[in-house]
Amino acid sequence: MEKPVIDVIIPAYNEEQSIGLVVKDIPKDLVRDIIVCDNASTDQTAAVASAAGAKVVSQPRKGYGSACLKGIAYINEKPVAEQPHIVVFIDGDYSDHPEEMPQLIRPIIKDNCDLVIGSRSQGDMERGAMMPQQVFGNWLATNLIKLFYNYQFTDLGPFRAIKWQKLVELKMADPDFGWTVEMQVKAAKYKLKCTEVPVQYRRRVGVSKVSGTIRGTILAGYKILWTIFKLL
Repeated sequence: MEKPVIDVIIPAYNEEQSIGLVVKDIPKDLVRDIIVCDNASTDQTAAVASAAGAKVVSQPRKGYGSACLKGIAYINEKPVAEQPHIVVFIDGDYSDHPEEMPQLIRPIIKDNCDLVIGSRSQGDMERGAMMPQQVFGNWLATNLIKLFYNYQFTDLGPFRAIKWQKLVELKMADPDFGWTVEMQVKAAKYKLKCTEVPVQYRRRVGVSKVSGTIRGTILAGYKILWTIFKLL
């Protein structure tokens, strides 16, 4: 693959303290558009993202998957000739390291992989960056994917890269917590060429909307398991 066109999608809900840091640390010589999907924020997330140089689109329907779907729809509205070769997803809370994006896309460019997951469990994770229930949920979900689909993942990490055309073919639909696992289950089901690369992971800026609350943790765990079994 010659120098690919790469777009970045960042779902963001009330991330005014961190979104500027994320956008700033993305290698500008690597990507074309940085698309921040403002997910009904009540703070200055959109303004900070725009000032940092991102293209901001609004998704009033709350939900992690809804924000990601808005980013996909934005790209899909472009003429086919202007659509990217690769899309990278990264969270807006600055827990991932945007400067590691070259390592994330390398397997797509060098080895013709379809989907690359940034694995926090294989990388250098700051103590306390993931709650125990997140670690257990990842372990359970990835082992279920291995059991049912014979695909080996170690993480459901949000930092990931995928070929644009493969993303379109997956017909992503989950509007909430099941987004990441839906992508991996569908990738396994449709026999995409997948791999993982170790990534660093740090404590997020601010409080998590999912793992930071008991309700969010329970709902996320239920949705992840439901998504795996629904797609069987």
